[in-house]
Amino acid sequence: MFSLFSQRLLTLLQLTRMALVFTAISNSLCALLLWAKLTAADEGESVRDFISFSRVLAVVIVSSGLYGFGMALNDINDRRRDSQTAAHRPIPSGRISIVAANAVCAMLAIAALLGGLAVTRFTGAGWMSFLLVGWTLLLILFYDFAGKYLVAAGLITLGLIRFFHATIAAPRLPLLWHPLLLLSHVTILSTICYAWEAKRPALTKVHWWVVLGGLGLIDVAAVTAVGYRRAVRTGATWHEALVVNEGLLYPLVAVLGFVALAVFVRHAAGGTRRGGQTLMLYGLLWLIVYDASFAAGYVSWFSAACLLLLLPLSYLSVQLMRWWGKIVSLSQKPEFQRAR
Repeated sequence: MFSLFSQRLLTLLQLTRMALVFTAISNSLCALLLWAKLTAADEGESVRDFISFSRVLAVVIVSSGLYGFGMALNDINDRRRDSQTAAHRPIPSGRISIVAANAVCAMLAIAALLGGLAVTRFTGAGWMSFLLVGWTLLLILFYDFAGKYLVAAGLITLGLIRFFHATIAAPRLPLLWHPLLLLSHVTILSTICYAWEAKRPALTKVHWWVVLGGLGLIDVAAVTAVGYRRAVRTGATWHEALVVNEGLLYPLVAVLGFVALAVFVRHAAGGTRRGGQTLMLYGLLWLIVYDASFAAGYVSWFSAACLLLLLPLSYLSVQLMRWWGKIVSLSQKPEFQRAR
């Protein structure tokens, strides 16, 4: 009985890639902390007045629902290709049926939407948080059904999913640098790993120009729109409107740290495909480092330390999933075929 439960639970966790869900949770919690800090400063109150268990729980539900939905939907759409290239995955291996996988997908989407309704109650932004959840779900659907086959469009969409996901907890957050860094990091990371792993369709120079050009246009448009709107509304200078201060030094150091890590992985990995897979894992985990750096620069060192604890937790979860998968596979009865 316990063995059967373990196998089914492992299958669900593998289908939804829940070992890395802490990266999404960290992004949302960081946005919540930044919103609480800046709102408390404007109203002369304490950050604790804007952080509660119910608010944190709502944010965690949204992040978990969106992340699991995207991962499960990706496996559902790729099940035919995975049957030839990755037959060990939950759907092609037969450990979960397509009907059950779709049911899991639907429940995660519903959980994200319900969590979005709860988040909307405390952000003071009307229905914006709920609408952002719906928009993020649409971006995930676009990526899984069309974007990933369009190469450049898909790579940019991956970054946009992280961007909008990070704004759900704080739609009116004036500190735009946090979601913009997540957008840029995920887009560039995904593009580099796509090239290193030699995925198909092949990445061309045109794709590189489209990705980098599109990313630049999005960054400039977002900074201009938010900076202008806040400057007009508050009468602040652009420097003040965009919250440019010494707090940005910590994220800058984190960016330089990841560049050094990427160079090390490129030279240490045995082959570009292996390097791409390793860099993708480390790059996703590094999102937590970015969150902690923003918390250190704009909130407090204590909040930064709390977010940083999610880094070893996420890494250990990845390793645990790998070990668990090996143990379950060894415990199953071997299958024999008659020689012909």
